[in-house]
Amino acid sequence: MNFRLIVQPIMATILAIQSGRRDASEDRPPFLASIVWDRGHRKYFLAHGWKDIGKVFFMAAIIDAGYQITVFKTIYPLETLVIACSLSIVPYLLVRGPINRLIRFLRRNKPEP
Repeated sequence: MNFRLIVQPIMATILAIQSGRRDASEDRPPFLASIVWDRGHRKYFLAHGWKDIGKVFFMAAIIDAGYQITVFKTIYPLETLVIACSLSIVPYLLVRGPINRLIRFLRRNKPEP
């Protein structure tokens, strides 16, 4: 069951890269900064972020619950939420904004032909 500690953050990172690229192409501000500081974009980014990462979050929760049943013979709901957040939401939040910034920087500094 240790595969979940590798696969789920990788999936969240892939989704974050795709979303960050989309944000950069649509000239949106960085994700986490917008959620924290920009009330105008907060609702939009939370809705679209959850749409992207929700499936990975639920899969992380289901896999962790299965792991707990197998190992502990019971489910600890708070532990399941903490594990699901740390394996899916945290990597997504940490990657989406920097990818947006990196792509925008590279496009700005691209040499003209």
